[in-house]
Amino acid sequence: MEARIDKIKQQLQSQGYKLTPQREATLRVLLENEDDHLSAEDVFMLVKEKAPEIGLATVYRTLELLSELHVVEKINFGDGVARYDLRTDTAKHHHHHLICVQCGTMDEIREDWLGPLEERLEKDYNFTVLDHRLDFHGICHRCKDKNPTEGNTPE
Repeated sequence: MEARIDKIKQQLQSQGYKLTPQREATLRVLLENEDDHLSAEDVFMLVKEKAPEIGLATVYRTLELLSELHVVEKINFGDGVARYDLRTDTAKHHHHHLICVQCGTMDEIREDWLGPLEERLEKDYNFTVLDHRLDFHGICHRCKDKNPTEGNTPE
């Protein structure tokens, strides 16, 4: 975790920002909950446990800054709540999501299946893809297991 914090600190410094204690507390919460898609309010509640003096506005500003610097990705799954996803060091692109329209759960696809499409876009349209995100909306296996006829399309 410390190596990732140091790398993000360097990113901040290269853009003229400091890793203040408030930003570091927010960043630590994101790192500790890396597998979750936390809202600003979720992040705030977890930061508050560690540093009660940090306010919600500070957390919002920190998340916006980290989003602008591409440290986190601000995502919306159609429920009106912005969530923040820490970007990985190794991935060229971000992962994709399976979003259940019934229970709201999100599963992740960590593989990048769009490489051939990006190559075609480069070749056919002279368009260089820098990043992409793909979200699938449907009915998850948990909801299907509860109601086996739900989500099946007629043949």
